[in-house]
Amino acid sequence: QVQLVESGGGLVQAGGSLRLSCAASGRTFSVYAMGWFRQAPGKERDFVAAFSRSGGSKYYAEFVKGRFTISRDNGKNTVYLQMDSLKPEDTAAYYCASRKIYSSNWSSVNEYDLWGQGTQVTVSS
Repeated sequence: QVQLVESGGGLVQAGGSLRLSCAASGRTFSVYAMGWFRQAPGKERDFVAAFSRSGGSKYYAEFVKGRFTISRDNGKNTVYLQMDSLKPEDTAAYYCASRKIYSSNWSSVNEYDLWGQGTQVTVSS
């Protein structure tokens, strides 16, 4: 079993930066891919970024390209989401997710089988 724990959320002014962390523990060798999603109140959970464990390719939602960067530290079993040039519309709960098998669909919540508890990001104007 794998557990995911997010951290790093908080309150930041527009234009600022935050780095989210997702620490994975347990049977991490079974993880094929990891990603970040976000969910604002009253809205669906949206894809933000993801990559396969091999790290060959990274995938981003259009609305974060050029501002957010997903990365990993294999030695620490940790995935990061560096968020720069934050906007008020980036305010949401951010969730780390993982999946065990390959899928060409990187953005669907249904393709991920494990989720963290989420960390809140609030961007003030």
